[in-house]
Amino acid sequence: MTDYRSYFRDQTICALITPPGTGGVAIVRVSGKLSKNVVQKVFSKDPHAQISHTVSYGKMYSSLDRSLIDEGLCVYMQSPHSFTGEDVIELQFHGGNFIAKKILESLIHAGAEAAYPGEFSFRAYRNGKIDLIQAQGIQEMIAARSEKSLKAAQAHLEGKLSKHLALVKKELLELAAILEAWVDFPEEGLEFMSFDDMLLKLETQKNSLQKLVDSFKTGQLIFEGATICLVGEPNVGKSSLMNALLGKARAIVTPIAGTTRDVIEEDLKLYDLVIRLKDTAGIRDTDEVIEKEGIFLSLKALKDADLVLFIKDASLAFTQKEKEILSQIDPSKAIFIANKMDQGIVNETFDFQQYYVSAKFDQGLEELKQVIYAKLVDTTLIGKEDQIITDERQKNTLIQVIEKLDRVILSLKQDISCEFVVIDLKEALKTLSELVGLDVTEDVLTSLFSKFCVGK
Repeated sequence: MTDYRSYFRDQTICALITPPGTGGVAIVRVSGKLSKNVVQKVFSKDPHAQISHTVSYGKMYSSLDRSLIDEGLCVYMQSPHSFTGEDVIELQFHGGNFIAKKILESLIHAGAEAAYPGEFSFRAYRNGKIDLIQAQGIQEMIAARSEKSLKAAQAHLEGKLSKHLALVKKELLELAAILEAWVDFPEEGLEFMSFDDMLLKLETQKNSLQKLVDSFKTGQLIFEGATICLVGEPNVGKSSLMNALLGKARAIVTPIAGTTRDVIEEDLKLYDLVIRLKDTAGIRDTDEVIEKEGIFLSLKALKDADLVLFIKDASLAFTQKEKEILSQIDPSKAIFIANKMDQGIVNETFDFQQYYVSAKFDQGLEELKQVIYAKLVDTTLIGKEDQIITDERQKNTLIQVIEKLDRVILSLKQDISCEFVVIDLKEALKTLSELVGLDVTEDVLTSLFSKFCVGK
């Protein structure tokens, strides 16, 4: 891992900020105090004479031997009006690994240093252009795989979550100031706020933070996707259902029991969610070595899945083996499906709701998709004004703040001296500040920015 302290260097840095490979255009970014001096040795026109936020056309030369590399554009952004808050220059040229390599070599020879992963974003954070939540929003936008994940990432980058937390912090700061006044001037009988009103405000802000913590599971589903495992006995139509949900023939389908021997995986785009579908080997008693291994993997996939689709044959009664499989499934994270409804339906009484489909004739599939989606995501949680958290660090930090606010509330109810209550409230405020990057530890910064790609 890159040494954390190296991110605080003052050297001018450079990196390719477009994906490596062949393309129409490639862009190299240079950031730092000496950006213009460095680029001057590579570009045919003097960047010192260029007006900020304008584009200049020219040729790009090797700083080693002045040989021509390419021709293209130079975009100059003067400090502090740039992404990093420093002087930034971007060179745009024909896309190609070799050209980009030559230009980067020339910039480094001219005095720049290669950027570390996420170093441009780190400098933006260090210079007050973004906070840590916004920095994570950048990474989330790059990794977004659906409309919903993109919108959530945009909200983080725009600072909506940061502003929400700032309002919470403002309320808590006001309460801390009142408590301190009671500590410093007890004889004055100051009454800025009633005891009940203070408790109500503390509970309100605590509940606001708890709502964010509760949104974490949904945030994880939105950004990382969910894993769905199809399980059941052989020949109930698991592979057929997988193919029908995918809209393509991904799994082999035959009348022969035990055709699927391994766990077959494929991504499914379900509305605005990305889902990893896993078709598993039919679970039955067998002495066949390969099939036994497939069944072992099926049972493991069942336990690891976010959601289980248990599938049976609608035209047949429940078997003893199916009852054994059901005993291993958590009903709260399962959907029970009776496939092959086109062949008839056996009337049975169940303790759970069963959805009837025909994978062969696409019957009941649209309703099933809606049921799957609703099971995975509480859609009421993601309204236009609601905020969600997506990161383990965010969740754990908020939990710490809530625990400290609980101590504050309990102390007030037990009439503990205000000076001790103030200490706990200030600790909660300090932890809340860490969430957006104030008083944050070196380990947190290292962990966060080193996960970024080079060039961001």
